Amino acid sequence: MSSANQSIPVLVAGALGRMGSEVIKAINSSKDYQLVGAIDNQKDKEGQDIGSLIGLGPLDVFLSSDFEGSLCAASQNVPKDGSNNGAVLVDFTHPKVAYKHTRTSIAYGVHPVIGTTGITTDQLEDLSKFAEKASLGSAIIPNFSVGMVLLQQAASAAARFYEFAELTEMHHNKKADAPSGTCIKTAELIEEQRSSFNKSLVKEEESIEGSRGGSRPSGLRLHSVRLPGLVAHQQVMFGSNGETYELAHNTIDRSAYMPGVLLVVKKIRSFNKLIYGLEKIL
Repeated sequence: MSSANQSIPVLVAGALGRMGSEVIKAINSSKDYQLVGAIDNQKDKEGQDIGSLIGLGPLDVFLSSDFEGSLCAASQNVPKDGSNNGAVLVDFTHPKVAYKHTRTSIAYGVHPVIGTTGITTDQLEDLSKFAEKASLGSAIIPNFSVGMVLLQQAASAAARFYEFAELTEMHHNKKADAPSGTCIKTAELIEEQRSSFNKSLVKEEESIEGSRGGSRPSGLRLHSVRLPGLVAHQQVMFGSNGETYELAHNTIDRSAYMPGVLLVVKKIRSFNKLIYGLEKIL
């Protein structure tokens, strides 16, 4: 059977998390994908049917806390050969393990699609070389929202005309890293248009350290807010004499990310290198 007629086998790491469970529901609602593994570190629920755990009913896929063992099983059961392009891992776990999970997935020949943020520039470069050496399509996606990609493109275009800009990102208070990977990615895209921002006009003093946010080498300032009730929100504000230009994106529900997740899962097996950012796949 050709791969065109096969559903894409998918493992989900962070399966009991808010994003992971949403991914499983999206996979389950489409005939183009097949859930073959559910990984989470909640050992008290190990061995239980993931579908029953997240309210879908039995799916015949059982929760495992063994990340490497799950990848090994997927690699053996769904080899990357002429008729099949291998399994895909969707990872929404924790910044502390994001790099290790990506590298391990590539090593097992399972295509990683990483939504977990917190991977550093040096780690990204290392993973890019590793994926290219393995000739394995891999994706690190700071944000799966199409609307966010459009905001980033607009911010990049505006940066050619404004020398002063600041970015604010707001998330729920269970997000571990700050600033968000999405905000850093937005800053990087803005900096591609201009290398220096926010020339100092006065000697600033902070009576409370960090009041002015974090400053990148370019001078761009990034601010992070963490509160219950928020999901994911970002604002980019440009300023010039007599005007400001503001761009904002608000994620109201995590289901907004699912079309982007499924699109990357569908397309990543046709690549042979690491892709950073949803805009490279759209």
